Amino acid sequence: MSVDADTVRKIAHLARIKLPEERVEPMKSELNNILGWVEQLGEVDTSGVEPTTAVIANSLRWREDEITDGDVQEKVLANAPKPMHGFFAVPKVIE
Repeated sequence: MSVDADTVRKIAHLARIKLPEERVEPMKSELNNILGWVEQLGEVDTSGVEPTTAVIANSLRWREDEITDGDVQEKVLANAPKPMHGFFAVPKVIE
């Protein structure tokens, strides 16, 4: 895949980046280099490599699932503009 000058301008527009005309050609070259590197990564044989989520092994610490706070419903709803039946009341938006 190759990027042309019009594509660079379109990408800059979508990214809301003001790109001067003299920077279009250098940016085109940079984007084509990046896409070339990505294509090289696609050529690497990874058939025998296990998928990983991190470089080092991580294990989660387990803890008991206990309620450590609560019974503060009145405090939570104290700043609500219009609490109703113990919940936040919001305007109806669907008829």
